[in-house]
Parts: sequence; C-alpha cells; structure tokens
Amino acid sequence: MNIVLLDPRQTESEVWSITSTRQLAHLRTHLNVQVGDRLKVGIREGQRYLTEVLMVSDRVIQVTPIQTEPVPAKLPVTLIVAMPRPKVLRRLIMDSVTIGVEKVVLLHSYRVDKSYWQTPFLQQIDQYVTLGLEQAGDTVAPKIEIYKRFKPFVEDVLPTWITVERPAYVAHPYAGMTMPNAITHACTLLIGPEGGFIPYEIDLLEKNGCQAVSLGNRILRTETAIPYILGRLFT
Repeated sequence: MNIVLLDPRQTESEVWSITSTRQLAHLRTHLNVQVGDRLKVGIREGQRYLTEVLMVSDRVIQVTPIQTEPVPAKLPVTLIVAMPRPKVLRRLIMDSVTIGVEKVVLLHSYRVDKSYWQTPFLQQIDQYVTLGLEQAGDTVAPKIEIYKRFKPFVEDVLPTWITVERPAYVAHPYAGMTMPNAITHACTLLIGPEGGFIPYEIDLLEKNGCQAVSLGNRILRTETAIPYILGRLFT
C-alpha cells in the first residue's frame, strides 16, 4: 500500500481519520507509523496529498494535509478482455488498475466458460480496484464495464469507440500484422480468452474496425500478455 485511500466524507474537516482495519494493520505492521511522520493520502476520485500524522491509536490514525501531490496519469487505453478464470480475474483487475488503464471491459466469447460469470469475485471488483490504486499511488478508478453478449457488443458498441485517432488492436498470434510499439495515440486493446478468439470472432472484429496484430508465435497467458503488450505500446 503506497497511498492511503479515503472516502471524500472522511476528509470534510482539517483533520482526517483513518479507521479501516486493513489500512490500520498495514500502517502499523509495515510502516510503524508514529506521530509526526509524513504519510501519502488520497481522496477517492480526487486529489492526492502529503499529510502529517497527528495521532495514533488502536482504532484510528489522524492526519492533516500539508501539500498536494500530482495524481499519476492514466494510460489512454480501453482494455477489453474476454472474461478470465475467476482466480485470474482478481490479478487482472488489480494489475490493470496499477498499470493505469483508463477503462476495462469484461467480455464474453466462445471459449469463455459460462460458469465464470457466476463467480463471487465479480461482486468484489471494487476491492481489487482499491488495492490496485493503493499500489500505484493513484486515486482515480478506471471505468469497468461488462458485456455478456459478444456479437451485439462487437457490432453495436465497439465501432463507436474506434476512430482514426483511436484504433483498436486485437492480439492474435496468427495475424500477419505485427503489434505496434511506442505509440503516441490512444487505443483500444482486445485480449482473448486462454484458448484465444475463434476464427469467427476474429473475422467479426476485423469487419467492425479492429486490426488483428501479432506478438510472434509464442502463446501467452492472459495475465502475462496484458502487462507485456501495454509496456510495448506505451514505452
């Protein structure tokens, strides 16, 4: 945890109170926070501050803001991912938030097991977003959207997100075009399920404005592909 995130309601006075059991445990165990220490605190969806610790007890740590600090910039990318296995979903959301993706879309596709949509992890996404923000020292959560029907999304929604200035790339190991690198424009990036998008899906994506691009003949896991591709695109 590299920043303490507070709800705006916790920062309505000059003295802010940290009361989350999880946050308090981390601050005591890993930082050994004492009165007079400086602590980075962010207001959820708002500003980030350097604060001074005024009081430490078992149930609360009180701080007061000293100065504002810049909030890390987002990557100008919409990340569309075929719904992964539940255990991967947690890591995927946290890592995408930490990297700075501005929007995450979870999408159904042919090789996505329908049982994945029943996972309780979907109800816990906000917790994973919070952990990702705390890791990155960020305060602004990405937009997260869910589409459980592939064809209507690709035909009706996705084309409205694609422009000349904001192209869409679908990672596909058998594409003839190579994935671009060090781009200076915004984009939409599509990552398929572990088994990949089926030929029908790739064809439909291409017909609706996506460019199929390859990273080479190595087949990567979803959680490996995402940071690798984003690092390549936005070096």
